[in-house]
Amino acid sequence: MNTETSSDLKPIRCLDDAIERCQVLGMRLSRQRRFILELLWHDQEHLSAREIYDRLNRQGKDIGHTSVYQNLEALSEQGIIECIERSDGRLYGNISDAHSHVNCIDTQQILDVHIQLPEEIIQQVEAQTGVRITEYHIDFYGYRAN
Repeated sequence: MNTETSSDLKPIRCLDDAIERCQVLGMRLSRQRRFILELLWHDQEHLSAREIYDRLNRQGKDIGHTSVYQNLEALSEQGIIECIERSDGRLYGNISDAHSHVNCIDTQQILDVHIQLPEEIIQQVEAQTGVRITEYHIDFYGYRAN
């Protein structure tokens, strides 16, 4: 049995880290699972399962619809990839550790950013709520600057 907790593991910062995390967790690294990880790390976008399926098939990768969904579910459950719940469905991204998003309203693009809030703000939130903050995620919204 694996005794490492997610807090013991280093952040996943590249494809090799994602593959290593699969191995550490004892996950089988099937050809289909590798296709999905490679696509997410190469494209660096938040994609729906359908978009992932379509892109892989356009690349000539032999992968079924069900396999895409099952692998995305397994990878996100293990914290290897990110799953964002949206009103119009789930989106999957390559960064799984605590981070924030910039939501571009005109392009519908979601950009990942690592932001560190000043300690005073964290203390203010803790004082107002009585909750010790251990991590956070902020959603920013805006339009592309011309």
